[in-house]
Amino acid sequence: MSSALVADYRRLRELCPVLELRLLDAAEPAPGAADDWHSGAELATDERALAAVLAGAEARIADEHGRAPRPHVTASRLLHHYVWSACLLIAGPWHLARRVPIVDPADLWLHAPTGALALRPRGYVTLPGDDELRAELRAAVVAHLGPVLAAFAGPTRRRDRALWGMVTDDLASALWYLGRMLGEEGAAVAAAGEGAAVAVAEEDAVAAAEAVLPGGTLPLPGGADFRRLHTPDGRAHHTRTRLACCLYYAVGPAATACLTCPRTSDEERLRRL
Repeated sequence: MSSALVADYRRLRELCPVLELRLLDAAEPAPGAADDWHSGAELATDERALAAVLAGAEARIADEHGRAPRPHVTASRLLHHYVWSACLLIAGPWHLARRVPIVDPADLWLHAPTGALALRPRGYVTLPGDDELRAELRAAVVAHLGPVLAAFAGPTRRRDRALWGMVTDDLASALWYLGRMLGEEGAAVAAAGEGAAVAVAEEDAVAAAEAVLPGGTLPLPGGADFRRLHTPDGRAHHTRTRLACCLYYAVGPAATACLTCPRTSDEERLRRL
């Protein structure tokens, strides 16, 4: 196990409060179904494991929103959670330290009741050229998620383009989120010029996402395609429109479409900003 990669993940965990991640060392026993943990490899091949994590997601949504959503909505929300998390775990060390981790689906576990993650870090790839390393990053994401997408196609009622569109969206979103978290950390260290610190880190992350996702990199069907919206105070805000809806708006009566949802107009985005 690489100590550098473990340090990357500890840093990622510190930066990203939504990432509930347990790191396993090489000698630690793998979490198992007896404790409601299921690996990505098991989700791709074992219908019982897939049913267990779907039931856990349904229970969480019902607890938060007061009712269970339709099954394909639950499946889409759970897949989005897994895909976004996997993208952050693969792209995070690349953005922080130019290391592309090798994350086998058998080394990433999902806890059915809570949605928490466990990861056993292995090795990573570094390459001298930026273009080559970005291609390696895309390949790592595709290799990890391909089998998982195939297993979720039926439950989500989505075809290949929509599934890979979700991957494109979540890879761009994960890098964007990491950039904002880096900016907030920088702002906390140097309170003076807080907005500038956030803006610089976000700009870097958006540029990184656009370089990784320029479009034309199948099976990822589109690019990051960020654009700017300007609020009346003159501030510019990054936004993009998702290729595939994550169906958050359908989880309950009070839920609204995400800020980057295809259903959300630029006028509505500006109102919320």
